[in-house]
Order: sequence, then C-alpha cells, then structure tokens
Amino acid sequence: GRRPDRHRRGIRQGRLRLVRELRSVRRPEVRGRRDGRAGRPRRRRGRPGRTHDLRRALRPRHRALDGRQRDGLIVGWRGYLRHLDYLLLAVTLGVVAVGIAVVYFATHQDVEGQPGYYAVQQGVYAAVGLLVLLVLAAIDYEHYRRWQWALYGAMVLSISAVYLVGSVTRGSRRWIELPFFNFQPSQFGLLLLTVCLGAFLVDRMELLGSRRITAEALLYAAVPGALVFFQPDFGTASVYAVLTLALLYFYGTRWTHFAVLGAAAAGAAAFVLGVLPRLGIELIKEYQMERLLVFVDPGRDPSGTGYNIVQSTIAIGSGALTGRGAEATQTAFDFLPEHHTDFIFAVIGERYGFVGACVLLGLYGLLLWRALRIATLSRDMYGSIMAGGIAAMFLFQMFVNIGMTIGIMPVTGIPLPFVSYGGAAMITFLMMVGLLQSIHVRATADPRERRARP
Repeated sequence: GRRPDRHRRGIRQGRLRLVRELRSVRRPEVRGRRDGRAGRPRRRRGRPGRTHDLRRALRPRHRALDGRQRDGLIVGWRGYLRHLDYLLLAVTLGVVAVGIAVVYFATHQDVEGQPGYYAVQQGVYAAVGLLVLLVLAAIDYEHYRRWQWALYGAMVLSISAVYLVGSVTRGSRRWIELPFFNFQPSQFGLLLLTVCLGAFLVDRMELLGSRRITAEALLYAAVPGALVFFQPDFGTASVYAVLTLALLYFYGTRWTHFAVLGAAAAGAAAFVLGVLPRLGIELIKEYQMERLLVFVDPGRDPSGTGYNIVQSTIAIGSGALTGRGAEATQTAFDFLPEHHTDFIFAVIGERYGFVGACVLLGLYGLLLWRALRIATLSRDMYGSIMAGGIAAMFLFQMFVNIGMTIGIMPVTGIPLPFVSYGGAAMITFLMMVGLLQSIHVRATADPRERRARP
C-alpha cells in the first residue's frame, strides 16, 4: 500500500513544480472581448501549434537590475549597488588598508623629510584601483567575450613593447616608464589572459575533454607567457602558467591531460637545467640559477644570494607571538632588503608576530572563499571559469610570496596581493576584484538565470 501513495505523491509534486514554472513565465498576449473577458491567446506567425511568447520567455535574459542596461553598462545605480558583494568589498578594503599601514611602517625612515612618501603613493594607487573596480563591476563581463581577440592582441603588443622601449632594472626589462607611472604590461596581462583565455575556452565547449582544445589553449597562453619569461621574469611567467592550468581545470579538462602536462613540465625543467648548460645554452640567468641553488642549500651563500632569506627568517622568528612593535630592528635598520615589496610579509611577522600574520591570512581566506563562491553562483560557464582562475591566481601568489619569506619557496619577486608596494600590481589586483563583482552582480540579479548559457 505504500508504493502507490509514494507514486501519487511524486506525481503531485511534479505537477506543482510545473505549475510554479508556468506561473513565473509571462502570459501570452490575448485578444480582448466586448464583455471584458479575456479571449483566446493570440498566436504569432510561424509553425502552427507553437506559442512563441512562451518559448521566448523561457530563454535566458538579462534582468534590468531595477534600472536600465545600455550596452552592458548599468544605468540604474540602485540595483547595481544592491547586488554588489559587500563582504568581498569589505575584505578587499581591509587588506588594502593593512598593506598601506605596513608600507608606512616599513618605509617611514627611507626618505628623509617625507616619512609617508611610499604610503601616500600606495594610497593613490589604491584609490585609482578602487575607481576602476567600481567601473568594471558596472560593465557586463559578456562584452569581454566579444572583444577577446582585440584584448589578446593588445596584451601581446604591450608585453612585446617592453623589449623596444622598456627600462632595464636589475638585469630584466619589465617596465615602461611613463611620466607619472611605471607601467608593467606583464601584470595587466594576467587580467587580460583571464578574460581572453576564458572566452577562448567557452567558445569551444563542443571540444570539451578533447586533447585538441587543451593543446590550443596551451598554445594560446604560451605566447604571452614566453614573452614574459624571456624578459626575464620567471616569477610572473610562473603565474601565467598556473593561471592557464587553473582555467583549464575549471573548464573541465580531464585529469589525464594534467598528468601528461606534469610529466612534460618535469622533463622540460630537467632539459633546461641539466642538458642545455652543458651545451653552452643558458635560458636561465646566472642570478636565477643561484637563487635555485640557495633554495636547495640555504647555507650556500648567507652573505650573498642567500642574504635576503636569512634576514627574512630572522625577522619573522624575532616577532614571536605578538610581534616587536616599534622595536622591529630588522626593518628599522634596513637589515631586511626589499622590505616594502617582495619581503613585506617578514615586516608583518616581525612587527605584529604570529597574531598579525594570522589576521592577514584570515582576510585572505575570506577573499578566496568569496571568489570561489562567486564562481559557483555565476550565471554561465564564462563567469565561473574567470572567477575560479582569479581565485587560483591569488592563492598561488600568496603561497609563493609568503613561502619565500620563510624559506620554503625560492625567491622569485612575486608580490603579495594588495600588500606589496607597487602601482601596477595594486591596480591589477583591484581590477580582478572588479571583475569578480561584475560576475556577482549579474549572478544575483535573477537566480533563475544562473548557468542558463554555456
């Protein structure tokens, strides 16, 4: 006697769901009658027996967000503000504020007569980045998909321009000097690669799981990655590689493809580090090789190449649980080099100790959680791929930067997101948050439209 009841209950629930779905659809236009009653539905021209209004209503469509949308730019600001991810925005502002404060404490003695020189500059970069963040959040990210090849060409040309007009600093050519700003194309290229490669993959959904799309995506990302690698900038080139793998992962690439890529990468590394030097061909500079050797053997050159790592570990260890505060001698007496850029986490560890480091890591954890949450909320695969790639990129840069300050990763020059001093990095990171906000705004506008399109 239970099975028939269960069967009837299932049929009843299915009917209720169907009724709810039909009620949520706009009713077709009807002819009026003289007695005030509604007439039969008016059918448009086309195949007989089809109600085109119903079929069109079931298609994915953009919600107006309590305002109007013109070319993807939201004009109704009330709906736009209501759909922002304020937790993500608050966490981002918190990390930026921590970064500006740490930059001030790390550099207030570096410029005579101007104790807040670097902190003020970092604040200006953050203000510009926040303005761009709000602008990007108001633009529908689907438009980047239409302009992927134009954006890809701009990325490749800007990175290539470094070889012609870029300035040489510490043996590498990475920056283009502008009147008020040093432009680093490789940093902005990370954002453009996220947008372009994500669009490239989504436009080829029919090839999902095939070796062809994996090979094409690797070739697509190898062009800007190789240009960055030969600047030389091994650290940023590694970020390009990780970003590419992350986008492929969120796209749905098979695990067997990643296994083959891992084996190929190991073989290529052995060939570059072991075979080519014996043939007189050096793709890796001498100082880069020294950094790798110091990473393997920290006591190899404590007063030379390994000096930075030694001083960084001393600074973090002396901070203990709650930090040394104003008595942070490693920073105050300039024992710690690059204390406001690459090794700024060591400043946090010495000045605020384990507690301060945990606070920063907690903020980073919230930021990553919101990015991954937006990836699951996205209305389509394009937004999910981009949000997942941004989250993976943030995680990788945090891990590498913090790891090199405590000696578990080689020194690569990768900045700590939102904290390390630098205009290009700060603006790029905030632009990525703006892209996340754009995905969140469109995803929460109408929950019924999530993942409606590929």
